[in-house]
Amino acid sequence: MTVLLNTLYVTTPEAYLRLEGETVCVMIEDQKRLQVPLHHLGGFVLFDAMLSPALLGRCAADGRSVVWLDRSGRFRARVEGPVSGNILLRQAQYRAADDAGRSLVLARFMVAGKLRNSRQVLMRGARETDDAAEREALARAARHIASQIRKLPAVDDLDRLRGFEGEAASIYFGAVPLLMKGAAREAFPFAKRSRRPPPDRFNALLSFLYALVLADCRTALESVGLDPQLGFLHEVRPGRPALALDLLEEFRAPLCDRLALTLVNRGQLQAKDFDAREGGAVLLNDAGRKAVIAAYQERKQETLRHPVLDSEVPIGLLPQVQARLLARHLRGDVAHYVPFLSR
Repeated sequence: MTVLLNTLYVTTPEAYLRLEGETVCVMIEDQKRLQVPLHHLGGFVLFDAMLSPALLGRCAADGRSVVWLDRSGRFRARVEGPVSGNILLRQAQYRAADDAGRSLVLARFMVAGKLRNSRQVLMRGARETDDAAEREALARAARHIASQIRKLPAVDDLDRLRGFEGEAASIYFGAVPLLMKGAAREAFPFAKRSRRPPPDRFNALLSFLYALVLADCRTALESVGLDPQLGFLHEVRPGRPALALDLLEEFRAPLCDRLALTLVNRGQLQAKDFDAREGGAVLLNDAGRKAVIAAYQERKQETLRHPVLDSEVPIGLLPQVQARLLARHLRGDVAHYVPFLSR
């Protein structure tokens, strides 16, 4: 039986977490605001909060992840214990990354999964809208992405593959505003995907959700013994978790984008949940971050039928499942890596 351990998100900057027996205490201004059994927690994501040395050491010893993000959700730091996992698996990963042909095949599967999931989001939107013109525009965008997917097997160069991905992403994000309801379109104007810095509220929301899921993907890869720095689709750069970014691609549309659209369409996030900064950046404020994290945690508890496993899986465990499927492929247990495909 697999148990979905909770991740504790702490958004209060002055919070201090300490170990008390076998529990974690969250202190704010010398007052105990939360106490939770340590064995209920699989990791911590902190926004400028602090941990006691004893708790930090315990997390490293137990293999619990501790990640620090800045106020916009961008990665700052991570604390890890001793390197774990099968060295033979990492050797297999390194050999696959050094093999241009095999890397291309893996990258193609990952891009195919991303594009297929993006298309599913558009098709769902086309089915749900009552506006005939918008329905046709969404269906047209979905057809364009489908044509890109059909071309993928013939792509024999990694740069060309990234170009196909970028073109499909442009088509997809061009149609995303049609997935917003009337009131949301006014509060969340969105022209294109832009992230450094996010120039509008919806881009800020997407960036924040991507950062949360990226942290989960990195943790999942490390937990099965893979090196999150060495990817197949994303270029390798110092400090860049390329493989975690590869894995994230499968979850952007079905998990992050759909959750973002749900939050704005239901009015769970509003303009007041964002702040404009000097230089044109727009970021979630404390209230907005808390609302998004709460919704994300609830979403992770929901289950769906995994197409490969053919069994019900909590959404929060999807990165773990995909990391294990990738490890099986790299070990030679299965011929191909099958990306997560949403329904």
